Amino acid sequence: MLQLEEADVQAAYSRIKSLVHETPVFSSQALNQLLGCDVIFKGEHLQLGGAFKARGATNMVYAQPGSELASGVCTHSSGNHGAALARAARARGVAAHIVMPKNASPIKRRLVGYFGGHLTECDNSLEEREKILKAVADSTGALYVPPFDAPLIIAGQGTALLEFKGQTPKLDAVVVPVGGGGLLAGCCLVQDRPLVYGAEPEGASDAARSFATGERVLAHTPNTICDGLQTTLGVLNFEIIKRGVTDILTAPDADTIFAMQLIWQFTKQWVEPSSAVALSVVMRHRSVFVGKRVGIILTGGNVDLDRLGPLLLNSQQIDHGIASLTHH
Repeated sequence: MLQLEEADVQAAYSRIKSLVHETPVFSSQALNQLLGCDVIFKGEHLQLGGAFKARGATNMVYAQPGSELASGVCTHSSGNHGAALARAARARGVAAHIVMPKNASPIKRRLVGYFGGHLTECDNSLEEREKILKAVADSTGALYVPPFDAPLIIAGQGTALLEFKGQTPKLDAVVVPVGGGGLLAGCCLVQDRPLVYGAEPEGASDAARSFATGERVLAHTPNTICDGLQTTLGVLNFEIIKRGVTDILTAPDADTIFAMQLIWQFTKQWVEPSSAVALSVVMRHRSVFVGKRVGIILTGGNVDLDRLGPLLLNSQQIDHGIASLTHH
């Protein structure tokens, strides 16, 4: 198994720091009082393309010699990675072919087009995504850029915590949403890091189950509004996560909707459910984090209001949830 280390993350940061945003950190005193801990957010939802995925995609594209990119790049994605790859490819002057399932968020599909990517739709299963991707790769000769299970992707995503550490010293813990595990694994490579926790929806808890048993869950049927966290862990990602993560915590979607609306209300930042799950696990597992300085990486801000609108809480429900936090 290939060994990755902080030097790979440092190399990635040197490669991409002029090509991506240094995203801001911020907090809310009112939210901290409710939670009983100091939460510092890292705003990767303000990254180019609206998600942290810009880091890994840019790192892999810019690490290639021109000859490898002559026929462009390709991938499959539920959204944010596809948009990030399309943007990185356009910046490097090459074509990007993106395979996306039909149930992908319309806003994320539009982003792929906005960045000049060539979009191919497929049925919603992972098997179908991989089948269509192979056909696209065979017909175009494009270089495959995986969503998460690749050294250059993992190292690129790890730059988020490397940067966060420089902006906010003395964090006790950092909470990171986990789908395929690129960001979570990348964070584990950073030396002198805080304790690293994964955050996952209860309806797509393969990473938590994999971590608990030591055996990677190979297939599951996700049922969650966190559309960016539905895939299973990558092979390399899991090997790194097993060694470096303190725990992987879960929360139900109802908690995540509430957490997302709290972030909107208290920080005025527009984040998607796949980001808010990190705050929801801090709320649900408060005893783990009480009295600590907790970093949360907000991974994306591509909100699909058409899909989320019916699930949003009204002001009375939010007030009731806040009162429950206060008396917890």
